[in-house]
Amino acid sequence: MKKGILWTIQILLAALFLFAGGMKLAAPAAELAKQVPLSVGFIRFIGAAEILGALALVVPGWMKKWRGLTFYGALGLAIIMVGATALTVADGGIVAGLFPGVAAILCLLVMDGHRRVR
Repeated sequence: MKKGILWTIQILLAALFLFAGGMKLAAPAAELAKQVPLSVGFIRFIGAAEILGALALVVPGWMKKWRGLTFYGALGLAIIMVGATALTVADGGIVAGLFPGVAAILCLLVMDGHRRVR
């Protein structure tokens, strides 16, 4: 995959996960409990993991240091999105699960693009 396309995917995923993770950390507990059948503490943990994963997608490349972290950040985000896809499909059907599924696939593409850096 070309470097420019890979960077574009990483930046878009980082923006997505910074927003999603920030919302999970900032939203009131009652609102989170209504949205997902998971504990509020676990949802907040996922939010923190999404923010750290988002940072791992872009910061090592910008700093030109610890570039192997991008692979592991994408791996962690892919794992989160596979779980999100399963929960979404179980609750809202296959069409509803397309968005987290595509995000998981994009995370796997980033992992593939960085597999030689580790």
